[in-house]
Amino acid sequence: MTTRTYDVLPARHVAFLGLGVMGSPMAGHLARAGHAVTVYNRSPAKAAAWVAEYAGRSAPTPREAAAGADIVFACVGNDDDLRSVVLGADGALAGMPEGAVFCDHTTASAEVARELHGAARHLGLHFVDAPVSGGQAGAVNGALTVMCGGDQAAFDIIAPVAMAFSKAVTRVGASGAGQQAKMVNQICIAGLVQGLSEAIAFGQRAGLDMKQVLDVIGKGAAQSWQLDNRGKTMVDNQFDFGFAVDWMRKDLGLVLDEARRNGARLPVTALVDQFYADVQAQGGGRLDTSSLIRRLR
Repeated sequence: MTTRTYDVLPARHVAFLGLGVMGSPMAGHLARAGHAVTVYNRSPAKAAAWVAEYAGRSAPTPREAAAGADIVFACVGNDDDLRSVVLGADGALAGMPEGAVFCDHTTASAEVARELHGAARHLGLHFVDAPVSGGQAGAVNGALTVMCGGDQAAFDIIAPVAMAFSKAVTRVGASGAGQQAKMVNQICIAGLVQGLSEAIAFGQRAGLDMKQVLDVIGKGAAQSWQLDNRGKTMVDNQFDFGFAVDWMRKDLGLVLDEARRNGARLPVTALVDQFYADVQAQGGGRLDTSSLIRRLR
């Protein structure tokens, strides 16, 4: 984790559920910012390792982790994983004190966000859907972008605390809007990576020095985060890092499901989703999304 300066805020009692490649450093930033952090992970060994590195404490269930917490953060895998840590006798909602906020950083469906917002409200609690962009590097460096859906009052509670691992935390609308904004983000990325893949493959076929060309066009209208951070590694055929194809396909599945509900036409996104399926079929499910270029070689 890189060194960073934290704003001085009143210490909060918080919980963090899910200590994967994103959740572990995010929870670590909260601890380093001075908050009292209790963690839960489905695999207790990861929770024990986190406590050994950052102090704080761990709990054996989401309910016990959430007991007494002002804010419960979560970053898990999908809708079902999210329900499993939120609902039920051992879920976080069962342990949270009245008025507390559940802030979910999972990339999930807008439907489950609205479902859990309703369940929390019924218990006198708050729920904010807050998916993130920036990947593992953003989590480690405390530079994530957070898109939030939910009530303004709940957002006002979580926003300054979430800045421990973020460069921007923004409310974009009511419950579910955060997830929809993340879907917009993934639609943009899908098209950008395919365009960059085609451009590099074309340039290489033409015999160009593509690293030089990327330096040139990166100073013009073609510039993007993907070009700046993935272009040269794509030229070098390096994909063992970053946001995995398997995760991207999960996210694009959410996008296409939502599009079927709202009537949006996403022909390019649907096509790129199938291109990623090709990469998976080639054994590349754990490679970075920039491995899309492998289809063209």
